[in-house]
Amino acid sequence: MSAGINPQRFSLPRDLSEAVSATVNEWGSADKVKRLWARDASLWTGGDEGKWLGWLSIVGEQQKTADRFVKFAEEIAEGGFSHALLLGMGGSSLCPEVMRKSFGKIEGFPELQVLDSTDPAQIKAIENKIDLSNTLFFVSSKSGTTLEPNIFKQYFFERVKQALGDGAGDRFIAITDPGSKLRQAAEHDQFRKIFLGVPSIGGRYSALSDFGLAPAAAMGVDVQKFLDRTAEMVKACNAEVAAHENPGVVLGAILGVAHNHGRDKLTIVTSPAIYDLGAWLEQLIAESTGKNGKGLIPVDREAPGLPETYGADRVFVYLKLESDARDESIDAIEASGQPVVRITLGDVYDLGQEFFRWEVATAVAGSIIGINPFDQPDVEASKIATRKLTEEYEETGSLPAEIPLFEGDGVKLFADERNAKALNEIVDERSLTGYLKAQLHRLDAGDYFALLAYIEMSEANERILQSARHAVRDAKRVATCLGFGPRFLHSTGQAYKGGPNSGIFLQVTCDDRDDLPVPDHKYTFGIVKTAQARGDLEVLAERGRRALRVHLSADVSGGLAKLEGAMKSALA
Repeated sequence: MSAGINPQRFSLPRDLSEAVSATVNEWGSADKVKRLWARDASLWTGGDEGKWLGWLSIVGEQQKTADRFVKFAEEIAEGGFSHALLLGMGGSSLCPEVMRKSFGKIEGFPELQVLDSTDPAQIKAIENKIDLSNTLFFVSSKSGTTLEPNIFKQYFFERVKQALGDGAGDRFIAITDPGSKLRQAAEHDQFRKIFLGVPSIGGRYSALSDFGLAPAAAMGVDVQKFLDRTAEMVKACNAEVAAHENPGVVLGAILGVAHNHGRDKLTIVTSPAIYDLGAWLEQLIAESTGKNGKGLIPVDREAPGLPETYGADRVFVYLKLESDARDESIDAIEASGQPVVRITLGDVYDLGQEFFRWEVATAVAGSIIGINPFDQPDVEASKIATRKLTEEYEETGSLPAEIPLFEGDGVKLFADERNAKALNEIVDERSLTGYLKAQLHRLDAGDYFALLAYIEMSEANERILQSARHAVRDAKRVATCLGFGPRFLHSTGQAYKGGPNSGIFLQVTCDDRDDLPVPDHKYTFGIVKTAQARGDLEVLAERGRRALRVHLSADVSGGLAKLEGAMKSALA
């Protein structure tokens, strides 16, 4: 094993340890590591998997042309931009977000911001953070047809034109695949630059392609250094390394075998300086493995609890920056017999090693689970449902009417016919607290609870929702998830709809105090967000999921406080 890689160690219960050892030995004896690098689709389902393994060789390819990132960084520094704003979703935005939050503002380079929400309050909050006349915009979309980046681009292109007049295109950069509609639009609007992705790399595996590295270069990251560090992990995971010494294969075996032993809640604990890495891992794991009724459910940013809080459905991964203090609660969890993997990063330039290790591990886990880790069959369903609603709004000027299951005290509840019937059969009081109690009563051992919040992803909102999720975790002793919409639709949404039917979902929506127009459309950003939330709930219902929606007024902070109080009363 290479001496230059982030160390990984693990402690597993005996039955799991024996099964993992057997699986790793089988990967060695059957030459499966070589077959992975040979892009052999029979490792998975024998479908089109071989077409989606371009990420295996991307680091070496990027090293050969790393000078272009150096020149680009120099150009951006000389431009004197105060900010760079990346407009994207899912695989196009999560890696840049990790880099932004882990590296922070680098002297002499623009401060990077990331927009991946259609919530009008969040868009306006981002706009208020930047100087429109001195900001560089990245429009990032692999397909070039993703709704959100396209309407973000329309909005901000118009705003920059208003601020600067002609020549707005010089403030925009596209990152997209060859031949996409975004590339055509970028050429038409005379964008400053176009970075091209690799068609054989799916969005969630694209961190080390230009989707991750171009924004990193713009914010001042030394891309050559980043790639050189990452290459150490590529070397450690390559086809010539024995399976039991291959860090990606060993981690993938732990995850895949844990899943097959009923431990399908991958609980990610990160130290403070790299806390946002969990958001990237969430997408990679959930969208890759959560399908055909199988899958690992990633649990990110759930604070470690007492050992007795956890059931036998967990596997823990603790990722720690060397300079961060050790979280002793992980020691207690490990001592209680839970499986724990520990990975230590020397500094933030070692993040690339984790991108690659986890991509290998996810591909290996997918093989062991028995699914195709490179497709996302259920993501499109929500997009279709959203498109149907936005098209109806364009034609009629309104969305279809809804009838609430309950209305009172400034809150409305909505559910499909099947879920409404199930809740009405067990509710003991027709109130917000009563229905929340009924919904939470549906949690069984081995289930998980997910809060899906289509509201501004602000610190204040997140603090209240985190308090609510932890109250559920502690009272019901189940895994809990928190996602903000619509960004989670491009991430964990696949597993929620296509993975195991073990989720209890509470969707949170709100009236928008202020809305923002989408240029050249009748619909607004608020209407798009509403359509996304309603489409999401519709598909969850179609998939037989146990889902309830809570709709708040425009006083979101007041509504969230009311919701938190009602949830804690329901759990008492």
